[in-house]
Amino acid sequence: MKILITGGAGYIGSIMVPELINKSIDITVVDNFMYKQSSLNHLCAFKNFNIINGDIRDPKLMQKLLKDHDLIIPLAAIVGAPLCNKDPFSAQSINHDAILEMFKNLSKDQIVIMPTTNSAYGAGDKNNFCDEESDLKPISKYAIDKVEIEKILMQRENSISYRLATVFGMSPRMRIDLLVNDFTYRAFHDSALIIFEGHFKRNYIHIRDVVRAFIHAIENFDKMKSNIYNVGLSDANLSKLELCEEIKKHLPKFTYVEEKIKKDPDQRNYIVSNQKIENTGFLPKFSLSFGIDELIKGYRMLKNQNFGNF
Repeated sequence: MKILITGGAGYIGSIMVPELINKSIDITVVDNFMYKQSSLNHLCAFKNFNIINGDIRDPKLMQKLLKDHDLIIPLAAIVGAPLCNKDPFSAQSINHDAILEMFKNLSKDQIVIMPTTNSAYGAGDKNNFCDEESDLKPISKYAIDKVEIEKILMQRENSISYRLATVFGMSPRMRIDLLVNDFTYRAFHDSALIIFEGHFKRNYIHIRDVVRAFIHAIENFDKMKSNIYNVGLSDANLSKLELCEEIKKHLPKFTYVEEKIKKDPDQRNYIVSNQKIENTGFLPKFSLSFGIDELIKGYRMLKNQNFGNF
């Protein structure tokens, strides 16, 4: 099997690609290195690793690459509402237009395993509960585009959509702006945080469990294909205040205050069921507590704001 990973030098790809290389799978990564990252340098000695410095918006490049691969993992994206709002043109061309063009150039036999987002649930039902059958209520452009792409993706037989929870954990191409990563960074370096609408709940998942979920899908594709799965920690449907309590267990000097006048521009608030993927035999290994410990170690080395999607 030959796998093409777009955006493979990014936050998730920088953990995923080495894991797949170690399984002796032929991997080609295409990335435009917009963050000037060097997260895959250590893989250049492996014969089953190929790297292309290119842009997924280049139709000739992508047509050439796609025809030579059995499985595609499209990670390349402008990720997160703030960055999409800052650069809506790139968000539209990368998150939407380039993905649609990619689908057009795939044969029906080629496999796609794609990350989408559980942020598409918006606020869930009256109890804020969501599973894969729940109505989608995307708030941000990022989530709206992911919903549209997912609908088209699921018209293909050989496809899986993973609605990822908010990812956390260390990566060679770090993102400090993700919620757990961000709160832990502030707790470690500033020992203080102001929270807006602290009762809003999110679901979370460690980056290494995201990678494990993709490997699980590759190894169990025939029984999992043509489906959408939430991918998150079932014991980590936490409010912002509850998340701060967890961080405080690791950093006792951490102080946080809820600001009750202002609203959070991100109005997502949901509790997510991950039962469907768990029924396929996948269970996360990395707890929120493990991830906070890992982040604290990492933040002993990092203290600048270049590590994020800002």
